[in-house]
Amino acid sequence: MIKNKKVGMLTLGCKVNQYESEAIAEALAELGIAAASPSDDCDAYIVNTCTVTAEADRKSRQMIRRLHTANPGAPIIVTGCTAQSAPQKIAEMDGVCAVCGNAEKLRCASLAAQLIESKSHKQASIHVPDIGSAPFEKMSLRSFPRTRVYIKIEDGCENRCAYCAIPAARGSVRSKHPDDVLREVSAFVADGCPEIVLTGIETASYGHDLDGVTLADLLCRVDKICDKTRIRLGSIYPTLLDQDFVEKISSLSHIAPHFHISLQSGSTKTLAAMNRRYTAEEAAAAMARLRKAMPSVMFTTDVIVGFPSESEKEYNETREFLLKNRFLTAHIFPFSPREGTPAATMPDQVSVEDKKRRAASLAALQEQITHEILTAEIEKAPIRSVLFETFSNGKATGHTDSFIEVNAPSDADIKGEERTVRLLKVEKSTIIGEIIKK
Repeated sequence: MIKNKKVGMLTLGCKVNQYESEAIAEALAELGIAAASPSDDCDAYIVNTCTVTAEADRKSRQMIRRLHTANPGAPIIVTGCTAQSAPQKIAEMDGVCAVCGNAEKLRCASLAAQLIESKSHKQASIHVPDIGSAPFEKMSLRSFPRTRVYIKIEDGCENRCAYCAIPAARGSVRSKHPDDVLREVSAFVADGCPEIVLTGIETASYGHDLDGVTLADLLCRVDKICDKTRIRLGSIYPTLLDQDFVEKISSLSHIAPHFHISLQSGSTKTLAAMNRRYTAEEAAAAMARLRKAMPSVMFTTDVIVGFPSESEKEYNETREFLLKNRFLTAHIFPFSPREGTPAATMPDQVSVEDKKRRAASLAALQEQITHEILTAEIEKAPIRSVLFETFSNGKATGHTDSFIEVNAPSDADIKGEERTVRLLKVEKSTIIGEIIKK
């Protein structure tokens, strides 16, 4: 056991990275090392990187440089997708003493302990085995530091979208055994965790590598062991919402009526160029299928504008898709070429000016749609149950089960508590409400 030592943890990117960083922090605790904020003066640092975009890669390297500048004597361990994709480049950075890929992230804890004890930091060691043949790394969490806890149930992606570098960094689909998922969920339910999000790199692919196991089957088993705990899913591929899946989950008691659909475009032609395995019509039909079975459901999404060869016609098809299919919110961003992906060298690249214009215009449209949805929700049912997740300066912020964000004044810290709220007015993408006293 190592006493009175602490490791600064810095996490970039997705919810899976957050989960894995929390698992590393618990592994550090078992060694007697405290996980701390990266802004603290620490004995070592672990940086969990993201490579989803070129900007994410740049930010990962920037954070490593900042940590070394602030505390040049502390060794830095780098893990995550950037470490997996470019281990040698990361190993050559000042201050980096170990590079650990995505296959064995928990190893970061023992590496940190070794580096702290050795006090002699020579050439960086590289621990990046072949991700293509890696099994699912067994890890689980014992505590939840936030109101909402993420549980990683799947790793890897085999969709091979033309713009995405993640499959090369995460490998093929690997699923956590359902019994392991159930044990982890059961422990959090027993501890009174109010909301659990089952997530993965490609959550909809859960079970593809397991015999006779599907995501719908897992959700049915999870639902049976929940008490008052809400269950959500991470981002999903639209094709998951087939008739069988919808029939199985629509009758469950604890599944939140909110799904984040990874749409990317509302144009069938653009979706084909992206190598997405569905049409715009199929995505719309999937949403309609779930709305029929679960009338209160809300959808959120991601949209890329300015993909190579996207004309004004295809862009306008995406606008029409958003208008017709009514997402609660949409994360809209311009296409950014990712080195090493097919899209980076495609002909007919869209100009930066056109991408910015389209993104701004689509964001304005989505803002209007969000306002209309929230206004209608107040009129339809002004009294809602809200699970509050943060509290600051007399204001509590949380979400309804359908993921509508609500802000309400409070004279006490009610983080982690579910309260009945009267919805009053829309303010940007949020509803302002008042807590109804018990």
